[in-house]
Amino acid sequence: MSALIFDVDGTLADTEHAHLAAFNAAFAAEGLDWRWDETLYTELLAVSGGKERLLHYWRQVNPHVQDIDGTALQALIDRLHEIKTAFYEQAVLDGAVQLRPGVLSVIEQACTAGLRLAIATTTSPVNVAALLRAAIGQDWRQRFMVVEDASTAPRKKPHPQVYRQTLQRLGLPAHRCLAFEDSANGLQAARAAGLATIVTPNVFTANHDFAGALRVLPSLEGVTLTDLRAWHAASVAPRASAAA
Repeated sequence: MSALIFDVDGTLADTEHAHLAAFNAAFAAEGLDWRWDETLYTELLAVSGGKERLLHYWRQVNPHVQDIDGTALQALIDRLHEIKTAFYEQAVLDGAVQLRPGVLSVIEQACTAGLRLAIATTTSPVNVAALLRAAIGQDWRQRFMVVEDASTAPRKKPHPQVYRQTLQRLGLPAHRCLAFEDSANGLQAARAAGLATIVTPNVFTANHDFAGALRVLPSLEGVTLTDLRAWHAASVAPRASAAA
């Protein structure tokens, strides 16, 4: 095992409550009567990407309305997402989002052991930077050799684009890496790229199907690099035997 690859939203930190609040703040700021509660937002999280989620919801509440050339609707989606992103970034700066238990310890253990670290997310780069700058510090980029996000990998999970590009930039085959996810879409993306994957669900993803995950854990609290190496080795062994 030579590298650890982390998803961001829901995996590194419990961000979804802050995202939900930011969406609702954006709706209010634009004078819309939309209000997402946790139940609805849990359903909407099946759609990867904030803009995609907004478009999906607009079509749900306006099934008979057509935007003739698509420009007015896209302008609305873009404006809402920009406002939402600003609210989310401010919430992070205000300390509303924290790293999940055990995450920082695993990152520090990996750095000490000389493992490569990478981010593979399809959220926007401003969201990634806001969270990790607040949680790890201004030099957070020095911890991560590769950062792939929505600006570099526009095809959303469960498409494996972001993981394939991460592996390419790391210069490593999938069997030498371990991925961390929190959702079914993320797990499918990682698995499609050939990655053994640890899943730490949160309140919004607890009912997802995690078939194929290497481990499903409540969090990374108490997890050591020794544990990760052992689990990873166990996942690689069957493939090595099959090849032999």
